Amino acid sequence: MSQALDTPPAASARPEPPETDLAALAARHGLTVSGARPSLGAYVRQLWGRRHFILAFSQAKLTAQYSKAKLGQLWQVATPLLNAAVYFFIFGLLLGARRGIPSDVYVPFLVTGVFVFTFTQSSVLAGVRAISGNLGLVRALHFPRASLPISFALQQLQQLLFSMIVLVVVMIGFRSYPDASWLLVIPALTLQFVFNTGLALIFARMGSKTPDLAQLMPFVLRTWMYASGVMFSIPAMLEDKNVPAWLADVLQWNPAAIYMDLVRFALIDKYDSSYLPPHVWAFAFGWAVLAGVVGFVYFWKAEERYGRG
Repeated sequence: MSQALDTPPAASARPEPPETDLAALAARHGLTVSGARPSLGAYVRQLWGRRHFILAFSQAKLTAQYSKAKLGQLWQVATPLLNAAVYFFIFGLLLGARRGIPSDVYVPFLVTGVFVFTFTQSSVLAGVRAISGNLGLVRALHFPRASLPISFALQQLQQLLFSMIVLVVVMIGFRSYPDASWLLVIPALTLQFVFNTGLALIFARMGSKTPDLAQLMPFVLRTWMYASGVMFSIPAMLEDKNVPAWLADVLQWNPAAIYMDLVRFALIDKYDSSYLPPHVWAFAFGWAVLAGVVGFVYFWKAEERYGRG
């Protein structure tokens, strides 16, 4: 009896203190942060793996864009054509913006400028709303968020290609017939698409936190349009104006003017190289690479924050 009393009782099992380092606990059990930003290389591979989704999403958006209108997809062509008609009346007839451009060239010049600038304008506006306008999709599914602005830029490219049918008819109607130079449209629009996609990525990130940006951008883009020579030739307009040389260079080398001039040069017979600024292809390539790389990296940096809060 005394021996039993002298024997100390067995130590009761005590629970281990809770682990305070949650990151270590998650790593020990193989858990990862939901929506964590992958490395840049892994992000590119994820986007490539979603390429079919990006294409299908852009096509669905393009089909649904005018689904409630009686004319349907015809508005893809009618809208820029009506804009061109308004600009022709105001700028071509009333304000004399045709200066320096032959009369039989001005209509193709104007229509091409409207179509090509609308491509950039629509890509930027769609990019601003790419995240903020699709929060349900962003919060419900896990996928690389860059798929959305890229898809919207691709949607605008498809819309432009559809409109090019009308542009070809306008060119032929004003005696600019197809030849080998028309093939230059392919690299010009490819570079513009990369540039537009970069802008869409930049403004998608900005618009995801500042929804009011969507209300401001139409004014910014309208100013950009008036400064890019959509309705007039920049060199002809500045010829007798007392403006600094650097300002003329800035206006001619801004990316919207560069891509419009390249497509005009490719399609319009009488729009020769004298209308183009020097090193135009180098600037077109540089703008595309700069916007594409900066826009992609800038958007990727905030990947894990989209759709939160």
